[in-house]
Amino acid sequence: MRQEIRDAEFSEYVAAQRVRLVRTARLLTAGDHAEAEDVVQVALTRLYVYWPRVRRADDPVAYGFRALTNAFLDERRRAHRRREVPTEITPDTAEPAVDHETRSTVLAALHGLPPRQRAVVVLRHFLQYDVAATAHALGCSEGTVKSQNAKALNRLREVLGAPLTTQEGPNR
Repeated sequence: MRQEIRDAEFSEYVAAQRVRLVRTARLLTAGDHAEAEDVVQVALTRLYVYWPRVRRADDPVAYGFRALTNAFLDERRRAHRRREVPTEITPDTAEPAVDHETRSTVLAALHGLPPRQRAVVVLRHFLQYDVAATAHALGCSEGTVKSQNAKALNRLREVLGAPLTTQEGPNR
């Protein structure tokens, strides 16, 4: 019976958070849909294994995003990592109308960032984490988050050739 309750709770969590996790993973992987799905699957597997701890956490959603970010960084560190590059992408479902040119430009710019800087940018500017939450999610100091964010934004400005604005404040 306890296993059934655990599975039901986890299923509810996945149903509520999977779309956001995949969207975030796509940003982390700079638009690589297959890699994003892989990273989400790794994160969800880890969350399931540690579900009793996750459900008792102050913020299970933030725990999930931290697991996702760690799964992404772990995959990037693997020396033996070899990815196949698809020659033709066949989406399972139609995507809503999007400015594909802008999207491609932004994803290419994100792809040019080192994985840790990309993670900082996604957490700070897509998920809108503050500096402290980003540092906690990445397991580093707030100063590291600030410096990685500054370097990443400077690099993105160079690549995109357009001014990037942020809502930087005392602790953002």
